Amino acid sequence: QLVDSGGGLVEAVWPLRLSCVASGFTLDYYGIGWFCHAPGEERGGVSCIGSLVGSQFYAHSVKGRFTISRDNAQNTVYLPMNGLKPEETAVYTCAAGGAVVACGPMWSYAMDYWGKGLLVTVSS
Repeated sequence: QLVDSGGGLVEAVWPLRLSCVASGFTLDYYGIGWFCHAPGEERGGVSCIGSLVGSQFYAHSVKGRFTISRDNAQNTVYLPMNGLKPEETAVYTCAAGGAVVACGPMWSYAMDYWGKGLLVTVSS
């Protein structure tokens, strides 16, 4: 089970940090991805951190503003988000994939477990 948290209402430009905690399995051997699903759009991969140290991916639109990290001792992955924009209002969901050693081009299709998702609303 994955539990994602940290969403809510935030003013544009203010930071927000999302967390994804795993229970029942160890995140050490899983790649973790964050997805966003905005109204009227398809769900898309925002960021990924592979089980291989140093493997990360960021969607072009969030590079330099979002930083994914993992704390295996806490079985948790974090996604601090800076410089949020109103158009980034969406449901954000974390997911874990046992085959995601590195965040290659197909990482977003290889997820085995999903969180419930949480709403992030960015006001202008």
